[in-house]
Amino acid sequence: MNLYVEIFKSLYVTIYVLSIRLIPMRKIFGLLFFMVILLASSGFLPVSAVTPSPSLSPTPTATLEPTPGVPPVDITQKSTESLGPLEKLFNPVKYAIRGAVEAGVPANTLVLLLLLPIVTFVVAFSRNVVGIRGFGIFLPAALSVVFVATGPVVGIGLFLVIVAVSTLIRMILRKLKVKLQYLPRMSFILWAVVIAVLGVLFLAPILNFPALANVSIFAVLVLILLAEEFSRVQLGKSAKTAVNLTFETLILSLISYFFLTLEPLRKYVLLKPEASLTMVAVADLILGKYTGLRVMEFYRFRKLIKS
Repeated sequence: MNLYVEIFKSLYVTIYVLSIRLIPMRKIFGLLFFMVILLASSGFLPVSAVTPSPSLSPTPTATLEPTPGVPPVDITQKSTESLGPLEKLFNPVKYAIRGAVEAGVPANTLVLLLLLPIVTFVVAFSRNVVGIRGFGIFLPAALSVVFVATGPVVGIGLFLVIVAVSTLIRMILRKLKVKLQYLPRMSFILWAVVIAVLGVLFLAPILNFPALANVSIFAVLVLILLAEEFSRVQLGKSAKTAVNLTFETLILSLISYFFLTLEPLRKYVLLKPEASLTMVAVADLILGKYTGLRVMEFYRFRKLIKS
């Protein structure tokens, strides 16, 4: 800063001396302009560049919008491609299922109906080829549907409770020598079973077991039918035979439950119902012609076969 003051003082003295000696003013201003240019170029005077100030303009701001969730794919819906009349003609069940689903029929109900022939074929194959008997063909299939609705753990637990209560009531009646005809006795046993099931359902909220509290009446009725069959065999034959048949029925039900919950099979019967129904019908006809020994019989008579 002191350097600038000294420079301007020297300029003032020079201009004053030149004005005294009567130098024209035009030459004085020319000399002054020349000295200013010389000082600016030599770096003694600061030169500031004038830059245009940016104009204020509104900048767009990004707003976050929630992205819609991807809806689950409904495998029963039609594709966007056009469907020929021949395709609809050769797949009538498939398009009937699509129409039923669009009308409000639950797809799960249709899947279970399409899987029931497969389940009954599995039960028939297990009896005719493997040798697992069980309580007929209806009870294992119905019990597998119960396992789908309630879960295998809850279903087996309720079944054990029902069988235990029915056996206990039968033993009490025999101990007390109460002679009843068959139907009144079964009615009394089912009354006791209903009381026991109600007690289990009443205890479900206390035990904090929601899966047991949501048991449907259909599951309870099927389990009661199984208990009735168990009691009938127990009265007609023996307790050992009833236990064996009950155990085999549970095995068949668990195998059928596996097929009912197999996801690739569920998709296949829903997308290609004509093929699945046709294959099951042909398999039933072939199975009906089988007259050979069962697998369990091969194991039972293995010594005789070897000899």
